[in-house]
Amino acid sequence: MQNSKSLKRVLVFSGPTGSGETTITKKLVEKFSNFRKLVAATSRKMRAGEQNEIDYYFMSREEFENGIKNGNIIEYTYVENRDTYYGSYKPDLEKKLGAGLNVIANVDIVGTKYFKENYDATTIFIKPESIKSLRERLRKRDLSITEEELDKRIKNAENEIRNEMNYYDYVVINADGKLEEAVEKIINILEKENYKLS
Repeated sequence: MQNSKSLKRVLVFSGPTGSGETTITKKLVEKFSNFRKLVAATSRKMRAGEQNEIDYYFMSREEFENGIKNGNIIEYTYVENRDTYYGSYKPDLEKKLGAGLNVIANVDIVGTKYFKENYDATTIFIKPESIKSLRERLRKRDLSITEEELDKRIKNAENEIRNEMNYYDYVVINADGKLEEAVEKIINILEKENYKLS
């Protein structure tokens, strides 16, 4: 039963690459008809098999920078080594909230702080059970990954766990082969935090 406190509408999942936040987001969207993923904007080129407005809102660098200026990009990160912007696209967020849906944002620490401050979002950090298992997971996921790239991602993951994890409201461990368990923990959090689940 929902209490009289106002219902929460925005939920944030973050975690290192390979932690499973995208998979968990998909599971919740499949399970509850009133949840949707926030489609982010990016200035990177579309890859084979991707669709505009489904995977990302693909924009030129100029369009993205204009979006920042006119307030359509409400928070963003610039990834220097890829010369690419990623950010949250306000029209997508407002359209979904306007339709009465709950919105899941997969964002980094910058986005997490923004949604916590501006949308009272509950923030959940998805953590791999160990760095060793994360390394294996990343290797399985991309067979062509170089050791150098793998080391870089592991270093980033260690950095996020050490410096950013404590900022989140909750930490959920997504252990190998125990995805359903992680999803159950998250559903319990959502009930406690006053999200409508339908």
